[in-house]
Amino acid sequence: MAKIKLSEDKINKIKEICSAFGNKPSEVINVLHKVQGEFGYLPAELQDLIAQEMKVSAAHVYGIVTFYSFFTMTPKGEHPISVCMGTACYVRGAEKVLDEFKRELKIGVGETTPDGKFSLNCLRCVGACGLAPVVLIGEKVYGRLTPDGVKDIINEYR
Repeated sequence: MAKIKLSEDKINKIKEICSAFGNKPSEVINVLHKVQGEFGYLPAELQDLIAQEMKVSAAHVYGIVTFYSFFTMTPKGEHPISVCMGTACYVRGAEKVLDEFKRELKIGVGETTPDGKFSLNCLRCVGACGLAPVVLIGEKVYGRLTPDGVKDIINEYR
């Protein structure tokens, strides 16, 4: 993965977030949440700066980022697509819906389209089992989705 260059503004923003949490090592997860909310993802360069500011090892920060599925080290698309793969969704055809998103967008799970518009991921359960299979695009929920409906949904966001 290519290294990113942190601008002075980004560096200052991260330092500001860390100090808002008192630069306490016990606050690393809260800082990571806030920084990811600000920048969209947590590349190694941001993790290193957070580790330095919070006075913990870079390995500690990396361990947290890779352990919790909420955190991502790759940028999400403008319209992140999450296909639920919980039991109800899976039984009702979520895998076929996922395959159709992969085919239409020409990307795999965990990838982002070259134009940065869409990213594709899977979730374990969104708690809307009665609407299975369920797909989230950003915060919007699409229920009882079939592979035939995928193209129309993508076109809503193009």
